[in-house]
Amino acid sequence: MMTDDMELVRDYARSHSEEAFATLVSRHINLVYSVALRQARDAHLAEEVTQVVFVILARKAGALSPKTIISGWLCRTARNVSARALTMRQRRQNREQEAYMQSILNEPESESAAWTQIAPLLEAALGQLGGKDHDAVVLRFFEGKSFKEVGAAIGTSEDTAKKRVTRTLEKLRRFFLKRGVALSTAVIAGAVTANSVQAAPETLAKSVTAVALTKGAALGGSTLTLIKGALKIMAWTKMKTTVVIGVAVLLAAGTAPVIVQHISRYREKVRDDAVWSHITKMDSQQLRTAPPAVSIRPAQFGPKAGSGWLGVNKKQLGAAKSVAKILQNAYGIREARIIASTPLPSGQYDYIVTLPDHQEEALQAVVKEKFGLVGKKEMREADVLLLKIANSSAPGLQPSAASHSSANLRSGRGQVKLDNSEISSLAFFLEQYLKVPVIDQTGLPGRFDINLEWDDGDSKALKQTVLDQLGMELVATNQTIEMLVVEKVK
Repeated sequence: MMTDDMELVRDYARSHSEEAFATLVSRHINLVYSVALRQARDAHLAEEVTQVVFVILARKAGALSPKTIISGWLCRTARNVSARALTMRQRRQNREQEAYMQSILNEPESESAAWTQIAPLLEAALGQLGGKDHDAVVLRFFEGKSFKEVGAAIGTSEDTAKKRVTRTLEKLRRFFLKRGVALSTAVIAGAVTANSVQAAPETLAKSVTAVALTKGAALGGSTLTLIKGALKIMAWTKMKTTVVIGVAVLLAAGTAPVIVQHISRYREKVRDDAVWSHITKMDSQQLRTAPPAVSIRPAQFGPKAGSGWLGVNKKQLGAAKSVAKILQNAYGIREARIIASTPLPSGQYDYIVTLPDHQEEALQAVVKEKFGLVGKKEMREADVLLLKIANSSAPGLQPSAASHSSANLRSGRGQVKLDNSEISSLAFFLEQYLKVPVIDQTGLPGRFDINLEWDDGDSKALKQTVLDQLGMELVATNQTIEMLVVEKVK
């Protein structure tokens, strides 16, 4: 029974029972390993992810809710850790990915053929589900539970559990269909049931238990970094969930088109506010103390004025920006990671958002009002560039001698200069310039002074300069990353 899992967790949290934890590991290690292997497609990386997941379970055992479905929690954690691991250490093989992702016109003749098509998409599909839908799928198809057992675990009747699973299968079918894989819900159910859980290596359970009981104290640098990163993501996800629930409660209580009221309160004022007249001259202090406003208007400055952006404490001011740039700042995601399912409006715009709070949500609402566009963040397969070390003794890769912690990035035509900056700042610049997501896999700690010059407008020249001066290569591949999908309001 599922309550047995929580009893084991509580036993471990109370008395650090090694026997209880070892039982949890042996019971669920195949499930966790299978999720990791499905995403990583690398047995060694899947083993590392499995180890990290159980270390996190050991660390968070005392904080889990009594209603937590451990198998569902482990699946979500394994998926998050796997995504983090793939960002840190790219192991996916391009040819295998392309073979998996080929679209089909007709339904495969066997569950084995169907599994070949949906396996690389399954974790992304499950990641889009709500908590109870996700847990119901895990219990039914990964663990082989009856509808009665599924209902008891998620707190519903057998019939309700059956309906939930049926609806969730339809969601999965639509998800796969949008990505070129046409399958019936029956074939999906059969393929997932038959193939989703694979046996982990025999020695893995013992080593995972031993490491997890120390809560990862003896692990090396990269694995420890993976644990810390995953814990941060989990904490952030929990905080976002709390915020969303709070907003939903307000809306249900009728107290709240809070953000809408927030916007409308300042809509008329901003048109004549002196802040517009200083948009190209305003400094950080002026922006910090600017009166509340949120608005977007056609750019009021000629080509000579150029575009500009200023931000402080989430307040933003932009001059002569494209709609893509405004979306980038409204949703906090880089322009190269935006997928527009509809053509974006052309032209340039000035915008300002200086409300006391809800700045991003307010800007999103104005984008929706003015352009009829809404965005949603999703995990999607995308062409990316991996920034990797090719020559660790390159002449331009010198640690910064600055004693202060502040960084500075300046760029112009065919030139970029980074002072006292982390490599992530270089990756950010490269992504903006090349308009392709760039993922830092150099693993280089510390800060550097970097000065690059190349023929402006020549992407190949920039990549060659990065290789010659910094000893870093940009490797093209395909990877699952967070993207912003922009659509017209329906």
